[in-house]
Amino acid sequence: MDRLSIDGAWVHTPTVHSDPRGTFHEAFRAADLRAATGHPLELAQMNSSTSRRGVLRGVHFATVPPGQAKYVTCVSGAVLDVAVDLRVGSPTFLRWESLILDDATRKGIYLAEGLGHAFVALSEQATVSYICSQPYAPGREHGVHPFDPDLAIDWPTDLTPLLSDKDAAAPTLKEAMAAGLLPDYAVCLDYYQSLRTG
Repeated sequence: MDRLSIDGAWVHTPTVHSDPRGTFHEAFRAADLRAATGHPLELAQMNSSTSRRGVLRGVHFATVPPGQAKYVTCVSGAVLDVAVDLRVGSPTFLRWESLILDDATRKGIYLAEGLGHAFVALSEQATVSYICSQPYAPGREHGVHPFDPDLAIDWPTDLTPLLSDKDAAAPTLKEAMAAGLLPDYAVCLDYYQSLRTG
């Protein structure tokens, strides 16, 4: 696991073994993630989505605690995956980092509770799988508009973005802050520590 520039975001680049039959790789190793974060990722739910080129999902996050940590991989096609630090008070507040997840490199990204997550499909169709630490809970799920200029995410310009009605109507960063929706960094740190100590 390699640490990204945002605390709580890690990327896994597996060794992909190839022979005439096809390929094999270890998409997720609990021991590696635990060594990186200091605690296990409890599997509460696994989601899978398919998206056509240009579909943009996010920026999504959940109320902490308990939040929702995610381990995301693209099992077919390619996406530009984005992690955003939405934790108010974090030294990297509003920093975002993107990477390509695809079916060639087979990279996976881990996002700790409190981080925002989004992706846009780059291939004609992309299938993304997410291991989640908590089940979906509508009352705790939130979003920030992915094109908010205060986030200034560098989305590809050669795509026509397609958002869900919910994501298109997501609040701006300022609106989410004013409504008290964004996670608090100190609360997130306390929660991470509770996961380490059990």
